[in-house]
Amino acid sequence: MVDIATRVWNHKWKIDPIVRSLIDTDFYKLLMCQSIFRNKPETEVTFSLINRSSHVPMAKLIDEGELREQLDHIRSLSLTRGESTWLRGNTFYGKRQMFRPDFMEWFENLRLPDYHLERRGDQYELTFEGSWPEVMLWEIPALAVLMELRGRAVLNKMGRFELQVLYARAMTKLWEKIDRLRDLDTVRVADFGTRRRHSFLWQDWAVQAMGEGLREKFVGTSNCLIAKNRDLEAIGTNAHELPMVYSALAKDDAALAQAPYDVLSDWHEEHDGNLRIILPDTYGTKGFLENAPDWLAGWTGIRVDSGDPAAGAEIAIDWWKSRGEDPQEKLIIFSDGLDTDKIIELHQQFRGRVKVSFGWGTMLTNDFKGLAPDDALAPFSLVCKAIKANGRPTVKLSDNPNKAMGPEAEIARYKRVFDVGAQSALEVLV
Repeated sequence: MVDIATRVWNHKWKIDPIVRSLIDTDFYKLLMCQSIFRNKPETEVTFSLINRSSHVPMAKLIDEGELREQLDHIRSLSLTRGESTWLRGNTFYGKRQMFRPDFMEWFENLRLPDYHLERRGDQYELTFEGSWPEVMLWEIPALAVLMELRGRAVLNKMGRFELQVLYARAMTKLWEKIDRLRDLDTVRVADFGTRRRHSFLWQDWAVQAMGEGLREKFVGTSNCLIAKNRDLEAIGTNAHELPMVYSALAKDDAALAQAPYDVLSDWHEEHDGNLRIILPDTYGTKGFLENAPDWLAGWTGIRVDSGDPAAGAEIAIDWWKSRGEDPQEKLIIFSDGLDTDKIIELHQQFRGRVKVSFGWGTMLTNDFKGLAPDDALAPFSLVCKAIKANGRPTVKLSDNPNKAMGPEAEIARYKRVFDVGAQSALEVLV
């Protein structure tokens, strides 16, 4: 077991790069990358950093030179032989050779493209431009670097014993959460915490703690490197990025209305079983399901990622019933801003009605609330999103209007095309 406090103390001697592998990323990114490599390889995309928590002055906390050093290190990475062998030969979701030889050959020769970094007041402007399959792979490592550098800026002011006490408290806090979850007899929980983790070492510790504490109730991790190193299931399917870019490429309103279903049609051709999970909230869950083709009702499940999670689950259950499907045979994955209380509440509310699973993110891998002076290590909401596709703006509406993004005129157009009515705004914490 790594002595994290001592390693953090030794960070002052730069022994730990923040991102140490191209597969120190989420599994869904690689699945989506293969799909994009096959279906939209020539699309030019721009990704941009968005700090939803503007009260956190990233540029004041993080030294620009150190940030560039970490980003440049990521650009030097390539797949190792062992990583390539794991991706080529491992079984994922019961399927061997999940990644096709042509995609693997491309990935094995990949170096991430350049970035643009500029300070804007107390924040950083960080953007990535280029072909979609290459640029998309910047999202997770870029976020991990920024989150960890912010943490290091706080930790560097602490003494050795202060760090020992901090991590002892954080470990106790997480173990108490795990202890509460182990009493739920049918709970299934996965680690979804890579993008906004406290650090790689802490995520790795949290995953090991989950495995020991929850045993078979812990079903795996979204982080490919940790899954490989710890012999765990790599967990993930697809994300909002796909419908956002497909929709931006649509030539007219009719094509726009069809775009989210085109995404899943392409996905349907590549994957089956538990990889056929619908993420319906990009432009509003209710409208998406009401207009969905019948073949989508046969998919394995739905991921609820914004808005009121219980309301989203009820909409899904009603939709399955309306399409002649048995909800008890379907899977709902909750993944938005979860912590122990919400996991327990949702599990109790929906167990027996559907199969339920939880993707536990930031509050698993970065809950240092109340543990540092001035709460300087509290998690915050930082994202890196596709903002343009072939020069056209992307839009996300979400079931929570506080998560909407895109130009105002385009947001209004998308709301009209997708018939999005009144929405309830919820605070975005992480």
